[in-house]
Amino acid sequence: MGASLGGGSSDDPIAEINIVPFVDIILVVLIIFMVTAPLVLKPAIDISLPQASSGEAKETEKNLDVLIASNGDLYVNGQPSDLDKLKAEATNIAMKAVDSGAILNADKAVTLEKLTEVIDTIKLAGVKKVAFSIQKK
Repeated sequence: MGASLGGGSSDDPIAEINIVPFVDIILVVLIIFMVTAPLVLKPAIDISLPQASSGEAKETEKNLDVLIASNGDLYVNGQPSDLDKLKAEATNIAMKAVDSGAILNADKAVTLEKLTEVIDTIKLAGVKKVAFSIQKK
């Protein structure tokens, strides 16, 4: 790489680029990205879904995605929310599509009272279909 064979005096400067150190640096950076990517892509809201043997995946753009964390925090379509914002968003979804629905992602630790309150808010806003997200056994 850095040495040349044949003609030319030994006093001439080496005019070739040595690419080996560059490749080494790129490989180290690649390894660093591979190690840190799972940490960066970790979901922001950590919930523990209940498990069930039956269930089917069904997700469309007409659905409202509601997440209830174990401490009772409410998230609508990934954004922190409260019951008033949930009602406004559910009303929007219900007006856009008659067959709209809501998918509830509730932690196992959420109380029945909180879950009933959220379902009631969604149904009063006009969304008739409510489904629960589960984790397959």
